[in-house]
Amino acid sequence: MLEFSQFDRRRYPTVPVREGYREWLPSYETTVEDEMDVVLLAALERVPWASVERAADLGCGTGRTGAWLRQHGVARIDGIDLTPEMLAIARGRGIYERLAQADVAGTGLEGGTYDLVTTCLVDEHLRDLRPLYREGARLLRPGGIHVLVGYHPHFIMTTGIPTHFDRRTGEPVAIETYVHLLSDHVTAALAAGLSLGEMRERLVDDRWIALKPRWAPYRNHPVSFLMAWRKE
Repeated sequence: MLEFSQFDRRRYPTVPVREGYREWLPSYETTVEDEMDVVLLAALERVPWASVERAADLGCGTGRTGAWLRQHGVARIDGIDLTPEMLAIARGRGIYERLAQADVAGTGLEGGTYDLVTTCLVDEHLRDLRPLYREGARLLRPGGIHVLVGYHPHFIMTTGIPTHFDRRTGEPVAIETYVHLLSDHVTAALAAGLSLGEMRERLVDDRWIALKPRWAPYRNHPVSFLMAWRKE
C-alpha cells in the first residue's frame, strides 16, 4: 500500500469513507460511470452469470452491481455496505435477498456458501487488502469466484485524482483513498488461497473522453481493472 498523499495534485479536503458516501448519495447514481466498472463485468468470459445461484456483493452501495447481476441471471444476492443511507437505496431496488451494514473484511455472512463474491470500486478505500481477500475466500464455496473491480493504481498515480465528488455547494471533496499496486492484489489473494482466472483493464478511449473531455491527455492510460479469483 502507498499513501495517496505523495501523488495528490488536487489537495481536496478529505473525509472518511462512510461520511463521504453518505454526503455523495444525492448525486452518486448520476456521477459514477458504467464505463468504470460495468463495462469490465460485461467483458468477463469465465463467469457464467446465469449459472450463479448465490452471490455476495461486498460494498454494494446503492445496488448498481447487484442490479447488473440480476439482469444477467444471478438468482440470489446478499449485500453488505458501511453506509446505511446507501443500503436504503439498495433495499428499495428489491433485488437483494439480504442486506446488512457491515465491513467488507468482516461481513457476518455464512462462509462457504457463495458461488460468486463481487467487490466493485471499494479496494482504494482500504488501507490493507489482505482482510478483504481472506473474507472473500471464506465466503466462497470451492470453485467459487471473487470478482474485484478497482480504480487502477496507474491512473491514481499518474493523474493524482482521488475518489471524489462535488458537494451541493460545488466544492470538490475527496474520500479517503489508498494506492494498491496490482502486485499487492496478487500477494493478498494468493495468501488467501485464491488463484487468478482472468484479468481485464479498461483504458481511456473515445467513449471515456466523450464523458470526461478533460481526460483527453490520458488517452490509452488504464483507468480501472478487474481481477477474477477462483477458490480451488
